[in-house]
Amino acid sequence: MKFKVGMTVTGTVTGIQPYGAFVDIGEHTQGLIHISECKSGYVDNIFNMFTIGQPVSTLIIDIDEYSGKISLSMRSHQPDLDLIKHPKNFRPRNIHYWTNYRLNIGFKSLADARSQWMRDARNFFD
Repeated sequence: MKFKVGMTVTGTVTGIQPYGAFVDIGEHTQGLIHISECKSGYVDNIFNMFTIGQPVSTLIIDIDEYSGKISLSMRSHQPDLDLIKHPKNFRPRNIHYWTNYRLNIGFKSLADARSQWMRDARNFFD
C-alpha cells in the first residue's frame, strides 16, 4: 500500500513521548501524531490521552519525501462540528470594521496626516 497525504489510516500506538505519539500504520511503517495534532485545543498531558496498544484512526497530513517520515493528525480527522454549526443565515450582531467602509477616501487620510507625523518625528529624533 502506498501512503498518500489525505488518506485516513487506522493504526496502533507504539510509543508515547512528551512531543507526540508514534503510531504503527502497517507495512512496517510508523507515523507521528505531534502533540499539536492530537486534538483541538490544549493538550495538558499526552500520556493521559494515549496508551500503548491503543487503536487510533488518523489522517496523513504530511509525508517527508526525503526521509519518508509520516505526520499524522487526529485533530484534522475529527473536526469539532460545534465550531462550525451556525444557523443558515447567521450573521454576528456587532460587526466592527477598522475603517469606515462607506467612505471612499482610500489612503487620503494618511496622506493628510503624513506631514504632521514627519514634523513630529524630526522634532523627536533631532
